[in-house]
Amino acid sequence: MLLKDIQFLDDATRPAIPDLPGITEVQKLPGQHLRMIHDHLRDNMVVLGRLIERAGEGKASVAEVKTETADLVMVSNYRRFGTLCGQYCQFVHGHHSIEDVAIFPALADQSPAFKAIADRLQAEHVVVHTLLEKLIDGLIALADAPGRDNFDAAVSVFRALETVLLSHLGYEEDAIGDALGYFDIGV
Repeated sequence: MLLKDIQFLDDATRPAIPDLPGITEVQKLPGQHLRMIHDHLRDNMVVLGRLIERAGEGKASVAEVKTETADLVMVSNYRRFGTLCGQYCQFVHGHHSIEDVAIFPALADQSPAFKAIADRLQAEHVVVHTLLEKLIDGLIALADAPGRDNFDAAVSVFRALETVLLSHLGYEEDAIGDALGYFDIGV
């Protein structure tokens, strides 16, 4: 199974989010921007999840899949820049790299509580990246040998990625969104 060697993290062990007294509406804007960026990832995951379900039930033709994915950000990037998986992974990797190199260290300097949050978010990035790599492997195996077993394996990885990524995005927005403006942390 493609998921047996992944060290999943328990959401219940995430560090608590400190209060930010007196935060203003202007200071909340960077967090709202972060949420908008993450919303593109969420939207793509929802569309792909629905298509996977329909394909698994034999209710989505190749033409329907092409039509319904035509406007996805990741498909648009694919057309412009290369392979779908490679570019989607590169987008996520680039986004996480900016956070890991610039944003998280600045947050970690604010307090021990924000250092714990930054460390946890970086650990979650490792899990997300591992799942993205597993998904690519699963999709390559499916393309090389179409069949129910390879389809089910790819779906299993996609569902794990969906669960982990969506949870991560929500926690990240809640944990650091307001802090970005509060501490005037920019990229």
